[in-house]
Amino acid sequence: MEPVLSAAQPSTTPGVAPSFSMDGEFGEFDFIVVSNRLAVDRVVDEHGESSWRRSPGGLVTALAPVMAKADGAWVGWHGAPDETLEPFDEANMRLVPVPLSDEEVELYYEGFSNATLWPLYHDVIASPEFHRTWWDSYQRVNERFAAAAASVAAEGATVWVQDYQLQLVPRLLRQARPDLRIGFFNHIPFPPLEIYAQLPWRRQVIEGLLGADLIGFQRPSDASNFLRCVRRFTGYAIKSQQVQVPAGENGAPAYASRAEAFPISIDTASIAELAQRPDVIERSKEIRRELGDPRHVLLGVDRLDYTKGIGHRLKAYGELLEDGSITVEDAALIQVASPSRERVEQYRLLREDIEGAVGRINGTHDTMKNTAIRYLHHSYPVEEMVALYLAADVMLVTALRDGMNLVAKEYVAARTGNTGTLVLSEFAGAADTLRQAILVNPHDIDGLKSAIVQAVEMPRTEATRRMRLMRRQVVQNDVEQWSRSFLDALQGGGRHDA
Repeated sequence: MEPVLSAAQPSTTPGVAPSFSMDGEFGEFDFIVVSNRLAVDRVVDEHGESSWRRSPGGLVTALAPVMAKADGAWVGWHGAPDETLEPFDEANMRLVPVPLSDEEVELYYEGFSNATLWPLYHDVIASPEFHRTWWDSYQRVNERFAAAAASVAAEGATVWVQDYQLQLVPRLLRQARPDLRIGFFNHIPFPPLEIYAQLPWRRQVIEGLLGADLIGFQRPSDASNFLRCVRRFTGYAIKSQQVQVPAGENGAPAYASRAEAFPISIDTASIAELAQRPDVIERSKEIRRELGDPRHVLLGVDRLDYTKGIGHRLKAYGELLEDGSITVEDAALIQVASPSRERVEQYRLLREDIEGAVGRINGTHDTMKNTAIRYLHHSYPVEEMVALYLAADVMLVTALRDGMNLVAKEYVAARTGNTGTLVLSEFAGAADTLRQAILVNPHDIDGLKSAIVQAVEMPRTEATRRMRLMRRQVVQNDVEQWSRSFLDALQGGGRHDA
């Protein structure tokens, strides 16, 4: 059964994607996750044979057990443009691929999602672009995802929509399937009113999100930002974080949509288990030997993105080398910068800037035996990442703006001996809970330099005390607890009659 698209009957809000209706039948799945990507990756062996394997991301790890228990389906793009696949079963779940054309990847994903929403939601660190063709594509693709979810959802099913690429899906689902219980989680920050106001389609996006019974954010400040925008651009009544959405002109009943913080976490147990494996421990020692066995190893692990503050970190580290606070004989910085959006010009330029800065610092300070910065533009398997965490005495997380930053939590989880020091940006969501880290404003280069020196020189007893408290927090609040708390709230208090 396929949803009947009715493009000739647009919604009452100008510019919102047209609604679609169902033909009266329901799907068979009680729990549906909708995200930009499916929960599996395609792999091709040496013989050219392709197969699927479960994605390693934290979201998949958190929700796979729920899928197995609840007869679940996952709706998302399978990663290849201009290819249509039938639904299939893998990793104890039904996978429902949503096709995207190469043009839609350019307009909806690289365009509106990552050149309009991403910079806007990250405090305009880079300037967002506003193009009507991108918005048109975003609407069409959101409708396609909503239609796919509606087609497989059983009567009264729970649908959990993920992230900024799909902000119109909750309202579209509510219009087509008022029987559903709908949740939405925003993995990135939600900007202050004064920044969000720049978006030409600000009300349409807000009303798209308000289709959900429960809207989750990383930080309480994100939920507050959202509610301020709701009040400003819709005028709807708000009480105790609940938005009273009035009845629709088509007879849809009034309802309440709740906005609340649910900080995401990691699979702490699996990271800790890897950190105690003999081969991973030996690899961590090998990494230090490869660096020349310096007294101090510092580590940065980021996706190559302008929000991560890599340039600020390199500037601070370079100045510490210049003024002699740190020497290449005594310390080494490993900077992992995973490839990101390499088809986008802005990211290619960022890579050139970062690699240029690394080259200048190394050219000035390297010796025949020691390198100031070991720069790695690669992605690594989780075992190598945990070995890096174990090898590093100091973890540098200097994001200019970040929804959460799970690398900070992974580092803490890996330090099973309660050693190591975390330098953490106050603009990352993780700063709300990892308060024993050395918190920094990464824009303050002198302050960042002082924090790095403090981390390097911190007495072992003080570092151990701080790490023990942070590990307790991460262990008690892992990714399973995150998904359970959100879904319990959605089932127990997510829907309210207005």
